Amino acid sequence: MFTNKNESMKKGETTAAVNMIGAGTVITGDVFSKGDIRVDGTLKGSVITEGKVVLGREGIIEGDIECKDADISGTIKAKISVSQLLSLKATAKLNGDIITNKLSIEPGAEFTGSCSMGAVIKDIKDAGKTEQKEKTA
Repeated sequence: MFTNKNESMKKGETTAAVNMIGAGTVITGDVFSKGDIRVDGTLKGSVITEGKVVLGREGIIEGDIECKDADISGTIKAKISVSQLLSLKATAKLNGDIITNKLSIEPGAEFTGSCSMGAVIKDIKDAGKTEQKEKTA
């Protein structure tokens, strides 16, 4: 009885690995992950993860980011898409567009670009598709 429960829990578990790019490290290329990612070095490429992206104070990402949550203290030079909460800390410098559900910006953070946020964005996209279907019908 307990064995089956434990086995089913193991099958449903996802790897909660935390991937790190340390200070002084430079990586060129795209990163795909199911776990969280912390960047304290430089990443020249996109980041796509089902988890959280944490960008340290000295970290730099030069590529698009897609993730569930993000905690940004460093520099980003590209578009960032966050399905839940994007948090820009006081030392953050973001030069690019933001697409997120919720946004938190501390005083001192720098942001240049456009921002689309909230569930309204999804509703607008869905409404446009519905209107197109109605016109063709």
